[in-house]
Amino acid sequence: MRTAELVVLFAGVGAIVWVNWYFFFAQRRAVLASSTPGVQEVQVAVKGGYEPGVVRAKRGVPLRMVFDRQETSSCSEELVIPAFGIRRFLPPFERTAIEFTPGELGTFDITCGMSMLHAKLVVED
Repeated sequence: MRTAELVVLFAGVGAIVWVNWYFFFAQRRAVLASSTPGVQEVQVAVKGGYEPGVVRAKRGVPLRMVFDRQETSSCSEELVIPAFGIRRFLPPFERTAIEFTPGELGTFDITCGMSMLHAKLVVED
């Protein structure tokens, strides 16, 4: 193998490793949902991922998650929170509010319909 081929090979392998690390293992910023009487709310930007990547909320208090989809990528057009039976279309360049009451403690997945974008919902007392 020539040097140029080796450089391309290692660059390709490096890119694959980086993409997998970014989407599946990178640390995400955590945010506590803000509370007002009777509801807790958090804003989540959707652009190549979810920001914040970790949302902390209180158990038993209604939660309003407002997803601001800032792109047209087909991957981010559907939001799924399987533990709560939520599957919702997110229109591009619009805010979509999803409301539910987390009733059990734990860490729950938030993904896109293709399971490529990931975030977490941490429900605590």
